[in-house]
Amino acid sequence: MNSDREGAARVSTPAQRKVAEIIFGTETFWGKWFDLILIGAIITSVMVIFLDSVPALHELHKKAYFELEWFFTVFFTIEYGTRIWCSPNRRKYVFSIWGVVDLLAILPTYVALFLPEAAPLLIVRLLRTIRIFRVLRLFKLMSHANRLGAELRKTLPILVVYFAAMLIITVIFGCIIYVLEGPNNGFNSIPSSIYWAIVTFTTVGYGDVVPITVAGRAVAAAGMLLGFLSIAVPTGIIAAAIMEKPRNRNGSSVGTSRNYEKNCRNCARAGHDKDADYCKFCGSPL
Repeated sequence: MNSDREGAARVSTPAQRKVAEIIFGTETFWGKWFDLILIGAIITSVMVIFLDSVPALHELHKKAYFELEWFFTVFFTIEYGTRIWCSPNRRKYVFSIWGVVDLLAILPTYVALFLPEAAPLLIVRLLRTIRIFRVLRLFKLMSHANRLGAELRKTLPILVVYFAAMLIITVIFGCIIYVLEGPNNGFNSIPSSIYWAIVTFTTVGYGDVVPITVAGRAVAAAGMLLGFLSIAVPTGIIAAAIMEKPRNRNGSSVGTSRNYEKNCRNCARAGHDKDADYCKFCGSPL
């Protein structure tokens, strides 16, 4: 049915609209304070996780940490439920990026009741502090982030081809070093040799496996030199795309246009028409 289609809005009561204005918006006084309090709670809960991971502190204050963790979990659970209750489009919120992050912020505590090793996953709460960009109104930074994302998408096919070529070269180097060095010098298999090639190309050089023979060291030296190229090429591709100025339909170069920079204050998305007064994605005034 059309009324049940994904993305369809529902009728809200005045109370739900008021709460949604505070929870989802940053225009009002209480909306800003709500987000600031929420960010403070998120950071505090993450610090509790950090401190609880220290064995000495865990033994001294494990009861306090346990109680604090459940306090924050209940708080975030109520907040998540309230967001669903007052959301103009519940399905859209639940399956949005923010909805998934909000759910993941509380889920590990409940999972840890049955799987204690899942407790450290609570660190995902730190992702929610990105909301501070909305609170502080840093939409010029969001505009540049949108531009960077657009340029990365434009260069994606070239980067995919480049990394595919690097993967083939890495496999070849791994096979060569396996033949030259062999199990006697620590290269026990082709996969472990490919691992060595990746470590060498990225100039990390853990030193856990090193070539001993002259031929092996020559291959390693070639891989190290090729590693510099493997870093420089994608950097140059992305930098060239970012430095390239937008062009009109006739091909002439233009400066940054109003159409490119005009970002929605609510969802921070760009790509609107030059004469647009409302966001075409969420409907908020521009």
